[in-house]
Amino acid sequence: MTQTQTTAPGHVPTGLFIGGAWREGTGGGRIDVLNPATDEVVAEVADGTPDDAIAACDAAEAAQPGWAATPPRERAEILRACWETMIDHTDELAELIVREQGKPLADARGEIAYSAEFFRWNSEETVRIRGEIGRAPSGNNQIIVHHPPVGVVLMITPWNFPAAMITRKLAPALGAGNAVVIKPPKETPLTALRVVELMAEAGVPDGVINVVPTSTSGDWFDAAVDHRAVRMLSFTGSTEVGRVLLRRASDRVLKTVMELGGNAPFVVFDDADIDAAVEGAMVAKMRHSAETCTAANRFYVEAGVVDEFAEKFTAAMAAVKVGNGLDEGVGCGPMINKGAVEDIDGLVRGAVTEGASVLLGGEPLPGAGCFYPTTVLRDVSHDSSIARAEIFGPVAPIISFTDHDEMIRQANDTEMGLIGYVYTRDLAKGLRTSERIQAGMIGLNRGAVSDPAAPFGGMKQSGLGREGSTDGIYEFCETQYIAASW
Repeated sequence: MTQTQTTAPGHVPTGLFIGGAWREGTGGGRIDVLNPATDEVVAEVADGTPDDAIAACDAAEAAQPGWAATPPRERAEILRACWETMIDHTDELAELIVREQGKPLADARGEIAYSAEFFRWNSEETVRIRGEIGRAPSGNNQIIVHHPPVGVVLMITPWNFPAAMITRKLAPALGAGNAVVIKPPKETPLTALRVVELMAEAGVPDGVINVVPTSTSGDWFDAAVDHRAVRMLSFTGSTEVGRVLLRRASDRVLKTVMELGGNAPFVVFDDADIDAAVEGAMVAKMRHSAETCTAANRFYVEAGVVDEFAEKFTAAMAAVKVGNGLDEGVGCGPMINKGAVEDIDGLVRGAVTEGASVLLGGEPLPGAGCFYPTTVLRDVSHDSSIARAEIFGPVAPIISFTDHDEMIRQANDTEMGLIGYVYTRDLAKGLRTSERIQAGMIGLNRGAVSDPAAPFGGMKQSGLGREGSTDGIYEFCETQYIAASW
């Protein structure tokens, strides 16, 4: 069935994308997409069913062998065309992100540049998937190793980066020769639908990419994960959901890559350049309205500089304009929904009850939309509930420390290990501290670390595998060994 256009901005499709065609869901339902800044309905998209998930897997299964057989150079050129197409549509895609997700327009434009770069990076990696040949020590045979694609990959992406969390998976998966089925979040499906439409225009063959939004994630996932052709699950989201999906994927022994939650420590030593630390803290905390897994979550500041840091950091947070992401000068948009605001407010109230003092903010903003003000808390205990949770909002708890070893213990006292930040003028101390923090990534005197050329991923319960870098494309490959004699 051909998809029906509703109230989506511009020419954004609102159907399911299966086998290169737009169609309605078999159940006939629709999902309302809300603008979190205004509470208004931006669009209605088709609501996929388990049958639609199976149809998407069927389409991917049919398309994958031909795509895998396509010469790497041809796949690479298509990925590069995808990069160019996204860059050409930056303004359109950025505005679409703001309307359905809420982040400031400048951040949305940055997300599109970051998203597109995964296509360019992986277009270069596609033609460099290595093979090996060597002689067995016994001399009896040759050892040949190569890396074929996994097959059909199931991808589940979050709402906070509607474009980047798709392309970070999609580009290496396509480069390796896989076909994919994507379940975008019900909160932000429009960006995913428009991105894959552009990818099709850039030359990705029918059936290689399939997108099925749904409001019934559990039933959808059960149907897709049990499909005979699905051989891999790539998921970005909360650790709680990741555990559930991992258990379910284990029923079929699927290969999994998961980027899960974080609880990032931001360490400021007393020899740090405090102005630089504050600038880095604003980047680490407030990019994309603080709704990121890499956001600084706990600020460990050495006692000798805690007063100066708190004063300057509070002033910087106070200068952030909160509002509709499309408005000029806005540095923090709405949270994704009312539930998120309630969760953030609950953490702040709990911290105050446990002894924290409020230097800035501390209460939800009144009126329409899902807004929470920039908030700074001081005198926070490491054992408080807010230091144990992933805040996912513009709230910064400051924890003072004097003992370096105890600070490291506290920084590592979490099941999460995605990222950490360290500020010091002493490079040797900074590197020693970075090595002791149990996290997959460290920003040393930097508030941002993400780059398509770098391996993104965490330790402990913050994930499995890596995305980006030369590692990323091999996550979507198998390793096959052939013993040969000639």
